[in-house]
Amino acid sequence: MRIQTASHMGLCFGVQDAVDMAIASAKEGKLYILGPLAHNPVIQDRLHQAGIQFIDRPDQADEGTILITAHGMPESVRKQARETGLALKDATCPLVHFAHRHLAQLVDQGYFPVIIGRHKHIEVQGLTRDLASCSVVLEMPDIDSIPRVPRIGIVAQTTQPMDRVQYLVDAIRARYPESEVVFKDTVCQPTKRRQLAAVTLASTSDVVVVIGGSKSNNTRQLTASIARIQPRVHQIERADELQAQWFGPNDTVGITAGTSTPSETIQAVMQKLQGWEHPANLIRTSSVHQAHVSR
Repeated sequence: MRIQTASHMGLCFGVQDAVDMAIASAKEGKLYILGPLAHNPVIQDRLHQAGIQFIDRPDQADEGTILITAHGMPESVRKQARETGLALKDATCPLVHFAHRHLAQLVDQGYFPVIIGRHKHIEVQGLTRDLASCSVVLEMPDIDSIPRVPRIGIVAQTTQPMDRVQYLVDAIRARYPESEVVFKDTVCQPTKRRQLAAVTLASTSDVVVVIGGSKSNNTRQLTASIARIQPRVHQIERADELQAQWFGPNDTVGITAGTSTPSETIQAVMQKLQGWEHPANLIRTSSVHQAHVSR
């Protein structure tokens, strides 16, 4: 068995900076994080261990500091946080700020706002909550929610795969030929690099392991992109989820990870797989696992 890794994978600078800010702030006093900082259980556990509390609304904090996560927040929620009188720190990723600015510019210029992304995702809610009206599009049927208006302005959730975004933009233009359709590319560069690297990895691997939180949008998108090329793909959160029967002694195993996956999780997966690299080790481990399952 041979192990290879994607050229781009794992924790992005936006999430890393947010985690560092949270840990440092927690050492200064009581810290509340408004929403999930990252959709990764390892990171969430680390923050809990640092004594950090998570809240859904600013008024749930009674002292200390409130931290806005890398996913960003609508201005109305920021206003509520400021009105508490508590200190406010902003860990919003600069690339999410970039999406907010482009969306605001389109609205100011009279375009009807369309966001390509997952409606319930915290980043998308941050983009849309203060809008008088908008459409959120993820699948083709969602396009029907867009009204027939003279001008349509489109941005994307930063972690959407670029091929999906471009496909939907083209579909919107085809559906509304009478409208002026403007698209601002707000998919972040780390997502683009990881998507391209994952597709390249899938084309040269017999099986691929994707490491990331089950609720992480970009991790799910990596898995979906790989599955179109290599159906033997497995998404896990931790090394102990690996199963020996997924692998054969002569397989080339590809490893990639989402943008909220810390390096220690990746290393733990690598170490476990490296223990199986020798064919005899893998066959022996697989036999033990299968015997356990049969019981």
